[in-house]
Amino acid sequence: MDKPGLTASLTQSFEHLPQQLQAAARWVLDHPADVALLTTREQAKRAGLSPATLTRLAQRFGLKGYDELRAVHAAALRRRPEGFAGRAGELMQRHGEEGPGAIAQDMFAALAEHLKALREPQALARFEQAADLLSEAQTVFCFGLRSAFPAAFMLDYIRDLIGADSVLADGAGGRGIDALRRIGPSDALFAVSVAPYTRQTVQAAEIARERGARVVALTDSALSPLATLADVVLLVGTETPSFFHTMTPAFAAVECLAALMTARKGEAALAAIARHEAALDAAGTFLTPRSIRRGHR
Repeated sequence: MDKPGLTASLTQSFEHLPQQLQAAARWVLDHPADVALLTTREQAKRAGLSPATLTRLAQRFGLKGYDELRAVHAAALRRRPEGFAGRAGELMQRHGEEGPGAIAQDMFAALAEHLKALREPQALARFEQAADLLSEAQTVFCFGLRSAFPAAFMLDYIRDLIGADSVLADGAGGRGIDALRRIGPSDALFAVSVAPYTRQTVQAAEIARERGARVVALTDSALSPLATLADVVLLVGTETPSFFHTMTPAFAAVECLAALMTARKGEAALAAIARHEAALDAAGTFLTPRSIRRGHR
């Protein structure tokens, strides 16, 4: 049995399954990547079921056990096309076969799982380590290119807001990496990159290490070329049913880091935020209820 056939069988038989097997089937349908990658015991824990229930579900559909069901999903994952073009073709095919509703549901389910993983104890411990490292640094250099740029920008923006020294190596005119000429042992590099990894971001981490700076990497794998150069690695999931990797978990990770750094900075952060808001208000940067009312007179 292949994955499309198994998915169809689970969906068509769902209403006729006992309650516990319905819960198991819902787990399998909603978490195909986890089914392929996680152990049976871990899946049972996350689904709130017993391993025996997962085994019964597999046997209900003619499989020897849950390991065989996992193997079906793993094979499908290995066959997924490489590259943006191949995955875009897969997306178009699925849109035609299952409709936009199925894709949208799976997209949000995948994002929910990625965000849930960030709440695991080991992940939270890494966030605390990263926040401490960045808070202790004299200056944090934020580096991210292409789809990773908004995450690097966000950390730099919020650090400036709370009065923490920060440099955004934004690469305008191809000079982004030049900013690292000023990095030193008292500084830190916050580097963001996910597969396909950008060569210059890895080079930035190498330069930072050569100059004695600490490195916090926000990436998608403990084996990524960026992770091997980092003092602290923050891991985020990127896989979705779409052809393009998601950066939503990376943005969530930066927002968490920013909150931790702000709390750590304490009263100094509050004073800096107040000065920043006063300056923005004086410049008329944002619309206020009063200015909106004036505009509609």
